[in-house]
Amino acid sequence: MPPGTTPYDGTTLPDNNTADATNVHEARTALGKRLRELRRSTGSTGREFAESLAWAPSKVSKLENGRQTPSDEDLRAWARASDHQSELDALLASLHSLELQFAEWRHLMRAGLRPQQEQLYEWDQKTRLLRVFEATVVPGLLQTGEYARARFEESVRRLKITNDAEEAVAARLRRQEILYRPGKQFHFVLTEAALRFRLCPLDAMLGQLDRLASISHLRNVKVGIIATETAYTVSPWHGFWIYDDRRVLLETFSAELDLRQPQEIELYADAFEQLAGVASYDRDARKIIGRVMADLASESDVSSG
Repeated sequence: MPPGTTPYDGTTLPDNNTADATNVHEARTALGKRLRELRRSTGSTGREFAESLAWAPSKVSKLENGRQTPSDEDLRAWARASDHQSELDALLASLHSLELQFAEWRHLMRAGLRPQQEQLYEWDQKTRLLRVFEATVVPGLLQTGEYARARFEESVRRLKITNDAEEAVAARLRRQEILYRPGKQFHFVLTEAALRFRLCPLDAMLGQLDRLASISHLRNVKVGIIATETAYTVSPWHGFWIYDDRRVLLETFSAELDLRQPQEIELYADAFEQLAGVASYDRDARKIIGRVMADLASESDVSSG
C-alpha cells in the first residue's frame, strides 16, 4: 500500500511495557513517522513541503524524526498541506495523549504530596467503575492512616520534596469516603506478596490487613487476592488503575504515566480481567489475608519475646 494511504487510528503508538521517558520518545517518533507518510503521499520532498507551509526545512525534519513535538496548529497545517484532513482528529488525539502520558514526580510533587491527592479525589468523584491492580502495595483507597503515612514518608525521602505527609494522609483518608458512595463500583486485585512486603512497622501492617478484610465485606467493593501458589495467565509487571474506560494511571520510581489512548486502555482492561480471573474473593480472599496475619502475628510474638 502506498505511503500515506493507510488510515490512521492512533494505534501506532508503542506498547507501554516499560513505563518511562523512553516510551514518550517512541510515541513522538511514531507520530513523526506518520507525518512523514502523509508528506510522502503528496510526492513532495521535505524541503518542498516546508516551502508550501512557509516553514524552515529543519522543522519538517525535526517533526518527522521525533526530535520536536508538534503543536495543534502544526498538525492542522500538515493535514491541510498533505490533503489529509480526515486524519486530523487522530493526529491530535495522539499528540494530546503524548502530552498527558508522562509526568515526572518531582514536577508533580513540587508543591507537596497533598495537591496530587486532591487531584485524584476529583477523578474519584466522576468515576463510576474503578479497577485497580497492585503487585507490591495496598492501594491508597484501602490504606490505613499508618500505612499511608509510611508510603508518603518514603516519597518525601526518595524524591526530596516538601514534607506535607500529614496533610497528604488526611487527603487520602478523605478520598476513601468514596467507597461508601451509592452508584460507585470498585474492583481491587492484589497479590499476596503485596500483603507481605514490609512497607511499614509490623503492628501497622497487621492493622492494615485487618482493614483490608473488613472492606472486603462492602457490597460495592470487590477485593481479590492472588495467592502466592497461583499460576498466572499474565505477568504482574506493575500496578495500574483504570478509571471507567477513560484513563489508566500507573506509577514508576520517577514518574506517573497517564494513558488515554483507547487501544492502551483496552490492553490494560484485558490484563486486569486475566489477573482478576485467577484471584480469590470473599471468604477465600479473607482466608489468605488471615493466613498472612497469622504469620505476621507469630513473628511479632517472637520478636517481642
